[in-house]
Amino acid sequence: MKYVDEFRRGDIARGLARRIHEAVDPAREYRLMEFCGGHTHAIARYGLTGLLPDNIRLIHGPGCPVCVLPIGRIDSAIELALQHNAIVCSYGDTLRVPASNKLSLYKARAQGGDVRMVYSTTDALQIARDNPEREVVFFGIGFETTTPPTALALKAARAEGLQNFSVFCNHVLTPPAMAHLLAAGDAVQLDGFIGPSHVSTVIGSAPYHSVSQQYAKPVVIAGFEPLDVLQSVLMLVEMINRGEVGVETQFTRAVTTGGNATARQVVAETMVLRPTFEWRGLGQVPDSALAIHPDYAAFDAELRFGLDYRHVPDHKACECATILRGQKQPQDCKVFGIVCTPDNPLGSCMVSSEGACAAHYHYGRFVSQPQETRA
Repeated sequence: MKYVDEFRRGDIARGLARRIHEAVDPAREYRLMEFCGGHTHAIARYGLTGLLPDNIRLIHGPGCPVCVLPIGRIDSAIELALQHNAIVCSYGDTLRVPASNKLSLYKARAQGGDVRMVYSTTDALQIARDNPEREVVFFGIGFETTTPPTALALKAARAEGLQNFSVFCNHVLTPPAMAHLLAAGDAVQLDGFIGPSHVSTVIGSAPYHSVSQQYAKPVVIAGFEPLDVLQSVLMLVEMINRGEVGVETQFTRAVTTGGNATARQVVAETMVLRPTFEWRGLGQVPDSALAIHPDYAAFDAELRFGLDYRHVPDHKACECATILRGQKQPQDCKVFGIVCTPDNPLGSCMVSSEGACAAHYHYGRFVSQPQETRA
């Protein structure tokens, strides 16, 4: 298959669905968590749950990078803009995440903060070059996928001697979060993981083996397209039926065992592991995030501005935390689609297109019932 349309062919999808129906054991339930916002989006957009047997349950996990960012980190970015007069740059969805006091980075801009949406770290570097009299902070967020560009920005800033540029680093790591979910006493019961796509192109398949072996859960790394997801579900069902534990890769056209060695090296040069980091919905997760390497301390916004992180609880009506843990679905939230909408999000899961709530809202998958009865 070479072209996108070939990964969306209905005849092949129906064939895969038939194979899944034939493979499942009707006497058991298959609880599979997709750990990627792109998969959540594909499942909702193409109505994949309607093609699957009733005893396969697809569970949304904390795979949306914007969604897992806790409110306290957004508050710190707002502090940079409003109290330190810094130009704060970040990706678009990040600017809309609700924070304390009914603020967001966009709303902070309305109060006079200089907050700018950028498409890449190179945009933020250019803003620093163009404004030598101003402090420019790149608000770095995301999983292993977006970490290498931040690392390259740090190297470029040091090479140029760009003294007015710094990074507020909030990059998080996927395998530790998977392990944390499985270790939690109140966690939803899972039988396997649909592993993330782009993350795995960077880190490879190897880092998932320890999680799979320790918790006896199979992992299949899947591509983003609907046929990718369906094939991965079939692979997981077959592994579960065999009682097999391990990591398999469906997304072989992009994922290798070792990943992208160059990307991993530049991250290792510029960042170090944090002992712990707060994730929205998961709480403090050990060894699950990155901080700026001491060699690049001059470009660490947390040190430069003395940022003091404070935990902030989510909105009382928001179910983002339980949705990110896989314990609830968007339609279980009382304010979903009524008070909380993409135009007026109460929580982060409604902000990003990769968020479970936004995916369900945009594609009308509001209720849990057979696909043919949905509006």
